[in-house]
Amino acid sequence: MTPFSYARAHDPAEAIRLGATDRAKYLGGGTNLVDLIRETVERPMALVDVTGLSSQIESTDDGGLLIGAATKNAAVAEHRLVRERYPMLAQAIVAGASAQIRNMATVGGNILQRTRCTYFYDEDGSRCNKRALGEGCDAIDGFNRIHAVLGASSACVATHPSDMCVALAALDANLHLHGAGGARIVPLTAFHTLPGDRPDIETVLQPGELITAVSLPSAPGAARSAYRKVRDRASYAFALVSVAAILEVEAGVVREVRLALGGVAPKPWRAHKAEAGLRGGAATADAFRAAAEAELADAAPLSHNGFKVELAKRTITAVLSALAGDVA
Repeated sequence: MTPFSYARAHDPAEAIRLGATDRAKYLGGGTNLVDLIRETVERPMALVDVTGLSSQIESTDDGGLLIGAATKNAAVAEHRLVRERYPMLAQAIVAGASAQIRNMATVGGNILQRTRCTYFYDEDGSRCNKRALGEGCDAIDGFNRIHAVLGASSACVATHPSDMCVALAALDANLHLHGAGGARIVPLTAFHTLPGDRPDIETVLQPGELITAVSLPSAPGAARSAYRKVRDRASYAFALVSVAAILEVEAGVVREVRLALGGVAPKPWRAHKAEAGLRGGAATADAFRAAAEAELADAAPLSHNGFKVELAKRTITAVLSALAGDVA
């Protein structure tokens, strides 16, 4: 293991100052970063502990919520206002990991977790462009059952593993970032990047920049929402396909819909095509299936994950149908 220094930050300004050190990493619960260090995928020279930063969950003036980035995942899932206003966020977090991990992992760390691609972790035996740009991607012609069918490239087909981020994408969440250049707000849907020819760049974070909070806008319709995760086993497994959905129906017509997918792309995937096809149309299972078909029309499955395309279509249809009251 590469030797590293450790320092604990007490406020964002101190964290940014400490994080300006070459090859520094911010440390939250460590449930992903420590694994990466142990596998020597990450070799930080300095760790900046940011667990002392904001862990508050507060109502905002517009009826939304502001969640400190150091808040534990379990605290978010258990919070009364989250369960009342944004139930699918609580559902996604509970589906995402074991109770032990939820009690350690932070909101900011969850957003920044890296892919669980086997080839990414296998530093000694596999080629991975995320680890070393230009090496190649062994997953493309390897065992790629868990990999992406949307948004991938010839350089990388890894998926983003977060359940929480899929719900946040559907909720139009914003991330509050602080860095040496000041503060800015970035929509979660614009925060993670697609691989293109630079899969080593995974977010729009600048060097030393820090996530300090997540804000959720007021969304009365989100009280009627759901998160469904399809996986190989009932607990502690990453999504093959997941769906986060909000659906508002009046007189059998879709007034509003928000839809995001997990397990199918290198980032939380906002299903804009499906949403556009549904708004103003009939809230029926046939319409939901047609919208799912439109969203997956550009899917590019690999040798072992073609099943994900049909699985995603069926899961989208089932979740929307349940929200519309067509099925139990």
